[in-house]
Amino acid sequence: MHRNVNSLIGNPMEGTDGELGKVAKFYFDDQAWIIVYLVVKTGNWLSGRKVLISPVAVIKGKDRSGTFPVNLTKEQIKNSPDIDTDLPVSRQQEIALHRYYPWQSYWGTGFYEGGIRGIVTPSIANPLPVEVIGGDPHLRSTHAISGYHIETTDGELGHLRDFIIDDETWHIEYLVIEMHSWLTGKRVLIARKHIKEIQWDTSKVLVDVTSDVLENSPAYEESVLFHPENEDKVFDNNLHLR
Repeated sequence: MHRNVNSLIGNPMEGTDGELGKVAKFYFDDQAWIIVYLVVKTGNWLSGRKVLISPVAVIKGKDRSGTFPVNLTKEQIKNSPDIDTDLPVSRQQEIALHRYYPWQSYWGTGFYEGGIRGIVTPSIANPLPVEVIGGDPHLRSTHAISGYHIETTDGELGHLRDFIIDDETWHIEYLVIEMHSWLTGKRVLIARKHIKEIQWDTSKVLVDVTSDVLENSPAYEESVLFHPENEDKVFDNNLHLR
């Protein structure tokens, strides 16, 4: 099912023995455009500590409306590596996380079931190469990139406001763009295949479509997009962007 990221912020995460906390933000890989971690702010039972949870921990096939069910216990969360999620997450910290939990790492080659890339499991006997032990330059926060300018092939037009993800594969499928017309507040979708580059130093997302394409795209309305009968129709209207 397609979901917009902003609507998922604040949703509870349910472990096998009760609520673990609420989703605070998401980290994604800016090359593969895949969500690789959910940042969860735990409740009073763990003093509000923030923890990283891989999407592979989310139980497939269960009703996930309004919540994220995971196959983890409070004890597992309590004893997990302590990572400051307000600072850049280093590859060393990720390795420690993936050694603690029964998760495969997302970096490297190959794909997880459902489309998450990477099946490289580090071990002491077979460590990762030195060049990937440093900080991960492609691990980004969806919150940090929100508000970036959109640069089309013929000029700047609009800002990034949200992301549409597939909650089975965790791919970011579309960006939600708010146009410059503040009076109408029109928002449109653009498929991830049209993203050329993110310029972090200038806070821009470069896309390979013209301003006319975005201006003439159907308006994106969240209430219509996620209504069961209308979801396919709204995405069909954006096929020319794929």
